Amino acid sequence: MKRFSNKLLGWYAQHKRPLPWRQTKDPYVIWLSEIILQQTRVAQGLPYFEQFLNDFPSVHDLAQASEDAVLKRWQGLGYYSRARNLHKAAKLVSQTYNGNFPTTSQELIKLPGIGPYTASAIASICFEEVCAVVDGNVYRVLARHFDIDTPINQTTGIKIFQTLAQTLINPKSPGTYNQSIMEFGALHCTPKNPSCITCPLSNSCLAFAHGRVADRPIKIKAKPVKKRYFHYLIPIDNNNNTVLKKRDKNDIWKGLYEFPLIEAKNMLSVVALKTHDDVPKWAKSAKWTKFQEEAVVHKLTHQALYTYFYVIENVNEAFPISWASIHDYAVPRLIERFLDKFIR
Repeated sequence: MKRFSNKLLGWYAQHKRPLPWRQTKDPYVIWLSEIILQQTRVAQGLPYFEQFLNDFPSVHDLAQASEDAVLKRWQGLGYYSRARNLHKAAKLVSQTYNGNFPTTSQELIKLPGIGPYTASAIASICFEEVCAVVDGNVYRVLARHFDIDTPINQTTGIKIFQTLAQTLINPKSPGTYNQSIMEFGALHCTPKNPSCITCPLSNSCLAFAHGRVADRPIKIKAKPVKKRYFHYLIPIDNNNNTVLKKRDKNDIWKGLYEFPLIEAKNMLSVVALKTHDDVPKWAKSAKWTKFQEEAVVHKLTHQALYTYFYVIENVNEAFPISWASIHDYAVPRLIERFLDKFIR
């Protein structure tokens, strides 16, 4: 076990990326990076991390910001519950803990949006607590090295991997060890085409010896993708203004803004839309133009959104939002892409 951790630490010392959150043990910075990088590649998350740290240099600054401002900075990252929980946790740390993060994983996990992995990462990196992290990269490294065929997304598998990870962690440098195994999985023991020939662990890797590297880790198939059909109405009044509505239901994109939406069980024609119960009165007698011929397919976890945008002109009603200010609102990536193409 000691040999395993020492080899990873040696590899990490030579190959680690010079990422900004590795230059500090400030729990605010580490927490921010960990939340942003959940479900997000480093290349995509890095600009967001830098922008957040620039706009909200302390947990007090983040706590005092409005939810709209936080969601606007988060725009494009997806999984917006992360941003809402980030804001809630910042308020709690700022107000209840006077800006000081809890120092143990057991206390950290009580904060909104912090699960076992994030709590272990912060506690080990910032406070040297000997608690192992288990993320997708760690699952892959351990499943291959020990040739484990238990699914990683079952309760039994989660317990097996967490227990194994805890036995392997280096107690003298738990934070560095945790970063080393995650980095090793991200850069070397990759999901596809891992560098087994040059791997420092190849001599003891059981999956490599048994020819099962490509088969590890094992994961139970995800739920089937749910299809949803969105019809967005983009109204334009006589003053070239429009309207956005805030999503407030416990659904995707809660807290973000969008154009008036009609969701149906299938794609509807203009004729069907005009007679739909949810179509606003101002749209019934206005001029409708379909913005694109084919549906825009926007994929989320377990969902696929089939979307049409309809520009509604000659609307006999006054709307509050000018096109010049529309980019001030936090909108889903789907809407943002539309706005990039639709220039008024």
